[in-house]
Amino acid sequence: MSGTGDETRSGALCAVHLPRAGRGPIGRPRLPEPEAEQPPRLIGRFPAVQAGQPAIERLAPTSALLGYRGPTACAAAGITYRQLDYWARTGLLEPSVRSAYPAGAQRLYSFRDILMLKIVKRLLDAGVSLQNIRVAVTHLQSADQAGLTGLTLMCDGATVYECTSPQQVVDLLNGGQGVFGIAVGAVWQELESTLGRLHGERTDTGETLVGHDPADELAQRRNRAV
Repeated sequence: MSGTGDETRSGALCAVHLPRAGRGPIGRPRLPEPEAEQPPRLIGRFPAVQAGQPAIERLAPTSALLGYRGPTACAAAGITYRQLDYWARTGLLEPSVRSAYPAGAQRLYSFRDILMLKIVKRLLDAGVSLQNIRVAVTHLQSADQAGLTGLTLMCDGATVYECTSPQQVVDLLNGGQGVFGIAVGAVWQELESTLGRLHGERTDTGETLVGHDPADELAQRRNRAV
C-alpha cells in the first residue's frame, strides 16, 4: 500500500506523545539558566587605623590633658560668669591651666579647679564668709585625690570643719548646732558626669573635644523618626 509520508510507523512516538520534559512553551525560546552570583574577591585587608595615624583617644574628664573654658566651668559649677571673673581677679580661685594673661587669652580651668568652684558655691549658699572660704580652698587645693574624695566638709555658717571619718561627722551633729555637710567625693562624681557631656580642650594640642550627651543623641534620633 502506497503511503503519503504522513503515516506513523508502528511503534514510533507521535508528536503529541513526546515526553513532557522535551516540550517547551509555544513561541517562547528556552532561556539559559542564570549563573550563580560570584562572591567579591578579597584584594586586601585594611586596619581600622592606618600605619602612622594616632588611634582615636577619648580622655576622662579628670585627665590632666583636658582643660575647660570659662563658660563650660560656669555651667558645670552652677555659677555665673560674673562670679567666675570676680573670683579669678581677686585671687580666690584662679585657673591653673591658663590664665587670662596675656590680654585676650582664654582662661582654661582644670577638673580640680571646677571642683573647687562648685564647693565654693555650696559654701556661699550655706552662708560661709569669703574669708573662711579662702582658708578652706587653700587647704583643699593642697590635698591629693585620695584625701580629697574621702573628705566631708561640715559648716555651721561661720566655721568650716574637715571630717575624715563618719565618727567625726556624728560628733559634730551631737553638738546640737545646725550644720551643713558637703561630701567632696559625691561632688567629684557628679562633676565628672557633668563634664563628660560638655566640651573640653586638649592642653597639649589645643584641640576641642566634643562632649557626649546621651540625652542629646536620643533627642536627635527621635527628631529623625518624626
